[in-house]
Amino acid sequence: MPTDICFSFSGLMQRGGNTGPHKDGWGITFYEGKGCRSFKDPLPSAHSPIAELVTNYPIKSEAVVCHIRQANSGAVCLENTHPFVRQMWGKNWTYAHNGQLADHLTQLKIKYHIPIGTTDSEHAFCWILDQLHIEFAEKEPDEKVLFSYVAKLCERINQLGVFNLILSDGDHLFAYCSNNLHWITRKAPFGEASLIDAEMCVDFQQVTTANDIVTVIATRPLTNDESWHKMSCGQWHLFKLGVSIACGQTEAEERIPPAQTF
Repeated sequence: MPTDICFSFSGLMQRGGNTGPHKDGWGITFYEGKGCRSFKDPLPSAHSPIAELVTNYPIKSEAVVCHIRQANSGAVCLENTHPFVRQMWGKNWTYAHNGQLADHLTQLKIKYHIPIGTTDSEHAFCWILDQLHIEFAEKEPDEKVLFSYVAKLCERINQLGVFNLILSDGDHLFAYCSNNLHWITRKAPFGEASLIDAEMCVDFQQVTTANDIVTVIATRPLTNDESWHKMSCGQWHLFKLGVSIACGQTEAEERIPPAQTF
């Protein structure tokens, strides 16, 4: 069932220039069927009128990708703001990255998908799309084959720096952990939860049905009274309609630089 993310976003946006240092822009992409709509702003999310609009606009979606940015590669501008969206196999692919790769991008050669901006993040996304094009050509493979291959690509990139990733085609949501990534699945019986970054509490039982399943992924937990799962370095998860349908562990080495927040 589609759901809105107003509660989670209300806390996340505060980390963009208020409770956190990620003041260099933010963005969010909602899927609606095969379409998607994106809101992006190079302003800090805690002070962005567009973020305020999203907070009060309960768009319902089965897949949402949100990112708040602390720039370490590329200027603070709209084209460098995550998430990035590209088309492949008749789908909109949405990508957000947390970490640093800039010093090693010459090892990721790009041929088909050319970046619009100047970030190491978008460069890595374009490289992933190139590799998928080379490996599978015009035919999209089975979901588990596809995302197992994406995990191998993530392991390769993670060797070049820090690479926490969220990737979605609207039907699936894939997460790869380099150093800090947490997730939680909410389902019946629902309870209450309180945000860490804002004075807000919600009783999910009042805003859900018994059939709802919602999974939230973030570099740091968004609530202080729920049990979040911390992913290990090199671990990946594939979710569909809020349910984990596959997971695995690559041989990535853990990196030390400070974590940021999607």
